[in-house]
Amino acid sequence: MTISESSTGMPLDAATLMSTILEGILYGFSVLMFIGTIWIFTYKRRMRDARPTIVVATLLFLLSTVHMVICIIYVENGLVKYSDTFPGGPVAYFADLLQPMFVVKNAILVLQTLLGDGVVIYRCYVVWQSVRIIILPCIMWCGVAVFGVCMVYSMSQPANNSNFFLNATTQWITTFISFTMATNLLSSGLLAYRVWTIERKVSATRATKNNIPILRVFVDAAILYSAAVCCSLISFVCSSSGMYVMADLVIPIIPIAFYMVFIRIASSQNNQTYAQTVRGGITETERRNSRYPVQPSHTIRLHKQNSNTSLTDSPKV
Repeated sequence: MTISESSTGMPLDAATLMSTILEGILYGFSVLMFIGTIWIFTYKRRMRDARPTIVVATLLFLLSTVHMVICIIYVENGLVKYSDTFPGGPVAYFADLLQPMFVVKNAILVLQTLLGDGVVIYRCYVVWQSVRIIILPCIMWCGVAVFGVCMVYSMSQPANNSNFFLNATTQWITTFISFTMATNLLSSGLLAYRVWTIERKVSATRATKNNIPILRVFVDAAILYSAAVCCSLISFVCSSSGMYVMADLVIPIIPIAFYMVFIRIASSQNNQTYAQTVRGGITETERRNSRYPVQPSHTIRLHKQNSNTSLTDSPKV
């Protein structure tokens, strides 16, 4: 029994072609958002030290670009180059897990997922300013890495090249997707809770309210990312060929979700809630009481002007 015989839904050649087209559309949006992110952090110079942000944004862009190119080559090989020479035609070609392009696609998926989850965990640490908070997310992130490597390795083995939805690879794929979703939801939940508590503290002294609260931006990014991963898991559990579509769509969705946060962070540089958020929500009273020790690179300098408090110094993202 082959993949095409054990899966439900559209044929694999049609599913692969559709996934490439949809991924191309989302990739176009991610390119525009990447350009906007780089423009804000370099030309506009909205943050003093934006190098970490630029590095992460560039890695997300490079991985999604490489995946897009591989998908195009993969489709061209299956539908054009080997359509008449490969035994079984295009459907059999796309059902062959040993194709190098298919293995590389899944390896990039694992790398993109690890990078995306790592950014969420780092944001969680920056907001909480506590290593203990991210111990469990880091352990789960390590689990994502281990299960991701095992998944790619298992899929590349000849013994697992048939009955894709029923062989031992299924366990690795299910665990990988589940750990990814759990890690993102846990880190995003901790992040959202901390931002919510900070905004509630400063809401009484805030002169004006944000049109787009920081909390909503984080939540929107988490929902977008988690929804894509959840759809992939549901498609796989249902043995649907739609899993191939969702797996490819996750690649551009991850950078889109994080570019929207990067851009919002840059545009909110002078916002008091944002500055307290990225510094861990540390107030002057809390620092005097030494409840939250702050490193010199995370020191907030307060300047009073016209009876309002403004924050200088720009944090790392």
